[in-house]
Amino acid sequence: MGRKPTKNLSLPKGMRARPKAGGKVYYYLDTGGKPRKEIPLGCDYPEAVRKWAELTATGTAPAITFKEVADRYQREALPLKAPRTQKDNLNELAKLLEFFNDPPVALEAIEPVHVRQYLDWRGAKVRANREKALLSHIWNFARERGITALPNPCRGVKGFTETGRKDVYITDAVYQAVYQAASQSLKDALDLAYLTGQRPADVLKMDASHVRGGMLHVKQNKTGAELRIALKDAAGKPNALGAILDRIAEAKRDKKITSMALVCGANGLRMTTSALDNAFDRARARAMLKHRDNPDMVAAIKQFQFRDLRAKAGTDKADATDMHEAQRQLGHSSITMTEHYVRQGKIVTPTR
Repeated sequence: MGRKPTKNLSLPKGMRARPKAGGKVYYYLDTGGKPRKEIPLGCDYPEAVRKWAELTATGTAPAITFKEVADRYQREALPLKAPRTQKDNLNELAKLLEFFNDPPVALEAIEPVHVRQYLDWRGAKVRANREKALLSHIWNFARERGITALPNPCRGVKGFTETGRKDVYITDAVYQAVYQAASQSLKDALDLAYLTGQRPADVLKMDASHVRGGMLHVKQNKTGAELRIALKDAAGKPNALGAILDRIAEAKRDKKITSMALVCGANGLRMTTSALDNAFDRARARAMLKHRDNPDMVAAIKQFQFRDLRAKAGTDKADATDMHEAQRQLGHSSITMTEHYVRQGKIVTPTR
């Protein structure tokens, strides 16, 4: 059963041990074969031996279930992702297990038809597409580790068409309506999000230590892309972003705020995601109330989401310069992704 071990020779036949972070040891059953397959037994040695005994009593190890592979993916692959991605994946995994673990389904029993059935069962189109993507990741994870050699069942299964928010562009008038109704902390966040074109999480992560050498240094949570955003113009004077950072620094000195964060709440601490969401909702509600006599403006303000500022920044940058400059600012690896963010047609001149 598997290759001959050279370590941990006191373990039962076929049982293997692998060190984990924190000094823990993870046990599994090596069932051999090509590709070699492993059945997880857990980190508790007595429980692992009990499972080993059950699996080897009949001489035939049972099929590995989707949940067993998903649990291993959660332990080994998920911690390597960004915090927000981890949170989303856990929610997606809960829905996948609701379908593929009630009753438990063997991993190798999952076929393309079952993926299609899952999408139809799920109903929520956008979430279903994300969950299908996670299922595909888990399957590839299993293939890379020799748990299965079968092709990915998600391949060739068409997900739902997503329209997204590609038609939503926040005009300057709508932006200013919310900006004027915002608290100072929210204004700081709005200014930084628009002028840098970064995601909300990356804006909240910015602090004074990222400002050095006349640049704001940004490392994106999602992609790991690193950017340097200039704080001065060609004449060496502070540009719009540099002026905002000077304003934030001066306000912190006046209030004796010692937090390094660029966006601080009323308590002087780094603003959290929930605090940002709540502040934005309140400002948007005040803006809608102020413009209640203009139904079109109210509708435009209502659909405004903080994350739309990234698309507005990319669109305005592309209009002012070109698509490649917008790509660099947004930190995209391809121009295709930037084109997805640009919400208005390119500005062109008449033929004559």
